[in-house]
Formats: sequence, C-alpha cells, structure tokens
Amino acid sequence: MAAISVTNVAVLNNPAPFSARFHIEVALNCLSPLSSDLEWRLIYIGSSEDEAYDQVLDTVLLGPLRPGSLRFLLDSPAPNPFLIPTEELLGITAILLTCSFRDQEFVKVGFYVNNEYVEEKLIECPPEVPDTTKIQRCVLTEKPRVTRFLIDWREEVAELSAADTEDDLEEGSGVAVLPIKAPYII
Repeated sequence: MAAISVTNVAVLNNPAPFSARFHIEVALNCLSPLSSDLEWRLIYIGSSEDEAYDQVLDTVLLGPLRPGSLRFLLDSPAPNPFLIPTEELLGITAILLTCSFRDQEFVKVGFYVNNEYVEEKLIECPPEVPDTTKIQRCVLTEKPRVTRFLIDWREEVAELSAADTEDDLEEGSGVAVLPIKAPYII
C-alpha cells in the first residue's frame, strides 16, 4: 500500500502569460507517518525531440509528514525561453510534476501546455523570432496524465556489507540470497 495518495493537482493561474510563474496547488493524503522528505519537482519539456532542453523549474522538499490530508502551493518560475529551441516556443508541450520518496519516484502528473499568441494580428502573421511577451501559456488541466510507480516505502533499509553479501552468494551462481528483515510495504 502506498503511503502517499495525490488527490488533486490544480493550476491556479491558467491561462497566463508565458513569462508568468506557475502557481500549482497539490492536495494529498498521507496514510502513514514519514520521517524522510518527499521531493517534488516541476519540469518543463522544452523540446519533444531532445530531453536536453527540459528545464527543472523548481524542487521542493516536504516532510516529515504525519497521517492526514495536506495541501501546499508550488510557486515556480516560468521556463527560460532562451533555453528552448525557437521553433518549439509556440505550440504544444508539457509540464511534469513528479514526486519521489528516498530517491524513488512514485508519481508523475503530466499536463499538456499550449503556447500561442492571442492577438489576431500575431496569429495570422507570427514574427520570425517569437515574442515571448505576447505569448500566452494555457495548461490543459482537463485530462492530466497520471503515472504511479510501486516503490519501497520503508523508512530504514538494512545495509549489508560487502563481506555479508559474499557469504550469502550461492556457490557458482553469482546470485545473492539475502534475508528480508521486514516486509515490503508498497
């Protein structure tokens, strides 16, 4: 069973100018106490062709947590337009909100984003070099893409020394048979 259940993600300033900060409210239920932080990241996809243009807009640590409902506001900067290929500034892209526990990503919420001019003159005859001051960003919040991953929610994982691992190798198999000290809670 998961220790965290994300119940809602709302983009509060939508639509907004391309250069506006993202204001995203996240609601979640914590089902068991967690002393380690949750790491939330907001990523802007700068190019559908190359991950090198993706921008991590913000990273937030949240914790420790007690069981119950929680809401928080993620106030993240806009993407840097100079790090996005010119031909990819307008049109459809995406933002991803991810959350990890102890370096294990357990949820990813993706939204399509449409960047376009709203002035009729610019729509009909866009400038050769996009003018980001005139571009509007619209996050398509109606159909988010949510992906959940099974992770190990245990707070403490027993660490074995190299000598312990060598002693537990079955002869000639190259496979370690390690004792499980606590049941996995997923």
